[in-house]
This record gives sequence, C-alpha cells and structure tokens, in this order.
Amino acid sequence: MVVEKPGVRLDRYVAEKYPELSRTQAQKLIADGNITVNDHVAKAGLKLHVGDRVKITLPPPPPSPLSPEAIPLNIIYEDNDLLVIDKPAGLAIHPAPGHPSHTLVNAILSYLPNLPDIDDSLRPGIVHRLDKDASGVMVVAKISLAQANLINQFKARSVVKAYLVLVKGHLTPDEGVIEAPIGRDPRNRKRMAVVAEGKEARTNYYVIKYVGNCTLVEVRPETGRTHQIRVHFSAIGYPVVGDSVYGVKSAYLSRQFLHACRLGFKLPSSGEYVEFTSDLPPDLEQALKDIG
Repeated sequence: MVVEKPGVRLDRYVAEKYPELSRTQAQKLIADGNITVNDHVAKAGLKLHVGDRVKITLPPPPPSPLSPEAIPLNIIYEDNDLLVIDKPAGLAIHPAPGHPSHTLVNAILSYLPNLPDIDDSLRPGIVHRLDKDASGVMVVAKISLAQANLINQFKARSVVKAYLVLVKGHLTPDEGVIEAPIGRDPRNRKRMAVVAEGKEARTNYYVIKYVGNCTLVEVRPETGRTHQIRVHFSAIGYPVVGDSVYGVKSAYLSRQFLHACRLGFKLPSSGEYVEFTSDLPPDLEQALKDIG
C-alpha cells in the first residue's frame, strides 16, 4: 500500500485500510514485525508520509484448540457471509471454564469445517451473545469482512434486538425505559450489578400482558451489557422468572424466561435491512399456560 495522505499514525492507517483488523490487532502485528514501512520495521505511533510503502504480512493462525461437534443447528437464514440461527436454551456460545465443549462454536465448526479463524480462535464468527439458558435468534459471521461489518453495526446500536421476558409482579407503567450503569458486583465478581462506576446501560420495555402474578414484556435493549436485561429488571424490583442468579426460581421453569424473539440488521453484502424472528419455544409457552 502506498500512503496518500500525511500525518496518519501507522496503526490507525492499517486499521482503516483493513476494517477486519482492530487497532489493537494492528498494533500487535506491528510489534511482531509483520508490518513494515519502506521495508523497515516501524513502531505503531510512526507518522506516515505521502508515498510511504506499507507492507503487511499476516502470520498463519495458531492451531485452534476447538473441535467440531455434530450438534444440530436450527438455521433460519444463510448466505455467503453469515448464518442466522435459532439457539436452543442450554447451549453455551463458546467454550469457557465449566463447559469446555458442546457449545455453539463447536456446532458451527462441524457445520462449516472450512470456517476461517476470524478475530478470535476461541470465538470464530461470534459477533454477539445470548446467555447459555436463553434462547432465540442469533447471527454468526462466516468471513472476516462480514464479522467486522456486523460488529460495527452492534457498536453503532443500529441492530434491532427484541426479547420476550416474563418478570415477577405486575410491572407498571406499561412501557418505559430503565437507565442504570452496569458493572461487576463488588460483593460477588461472578455477578453483574447496577453500580455507579459501571458502563452506560439502557433498556426499553413494553408490557404485552399480565399472566397470573407475572408480566410478559417485550424488551428492547439499546446497549449490550453482560446480563443487562436480568440485572435491570431485578434492580427495579421485577426480577426475571426462572433466573436463579438475579431473579426468582419457578416451579414451572428450569431456566430463565428470556427469549430473543427478533433480530434486525443490514446484510453486509448489500446493505439491505432484514429482520428475523423466533417463536416462543415449547417450555416457555407451557410455563405461560401453567402460571396463568
């Protein structure tokens, strides 16, 4: 690549030219000597001049510790860039302490054996998450450019995310916004909580109906903090039914009543806005009948 405008830092220039690379990844490539300027190793903060020649050599990806597993996938939509799936409850997104295998990533590697190692060897293709015990619509990238595009859409908060959630109590008013910062719970680092020094978090909700002593709501989070919906509703006194961590256990459910019912975004290839939906799974439908 030949630099066309002066004064740009090397790491920023590389990240701009290759959107699939984050600035941090560009800095690591520079530090490892994989990016040169005029055939010389350079530093990330180097200010470029017009006519400088920037050369990038991408190292081969490290061997992945992941192994494919033939776990059935409910695929709603697929093209050359991505998959949209209906995730069942009980399936973790990626390996972590406590569940080193039998995850969505293992299933994807079985379905797409030639999936390139994009962004993170332990989370190939993953651009957003659902809790292990949550169900519903998810999008997974198949190539680096699509992954970068989708991640940017989530960062820009242009992705439409809607969830069906059952909370304890009769929630009033029938629509509103919960706005409270979320961070690690200082009393239990494995949990999240509303804390003054936390990150901005904003959750919109709309009451659908009252079911027994509970409320079925459609929730549209604007931000994507860890456990945001569960933490926010617990904080205002209407905990998610079936949530043993932040909510209340239920005799009618073995998991939290939280279902990603709708996901809308622009296709990376065309820019066309598309929306995908998922009906309530049988266990949540049955819980509504039993509670009502």
